[in-house]
Amino acid sequence: QVRVVEAGGGLVQPGGSLNVACTASGFPFSLSYMSWYRQSPGTEREWVAEISGTSVFINYADDVKGRFTISRDNGKNIATLQLNNLNPESTGVYYCRGQNYWGQGTQVTVSA
Repeated sequence: QVRVVEAGGGLVQPGGSLNVACTASGFPFSLSYMSWYRQSPGTEREWVAEISGTSVFINYADDVKGRFTISRDNGKNIATLQLNNLNPESTGVYYCRGQNYWGQGTQVTVSA
């Protein structure tokens, strides 16, 4: 059975940081790209970052470069996204994707 579960969202002030994590099982995690997406209120879900199975290839959306860091631990089947220097535009539900499997998302709210 495939499981993709996100955790770690919350409320943070502008300029603050959060770490969101994705635990996955039921598919070959270490061979799979893992990606993070964000859906902000009233907008389409948009791609944020991705990391290859060996962590050799990492890519970010332009608006998060230099602020967000994606990483993974294949021994624990976990992919994480470190969110730094957050702004209100970073608010949204953050989703993890592995192959064609999605989690339910975790809410990140940036507000003073």
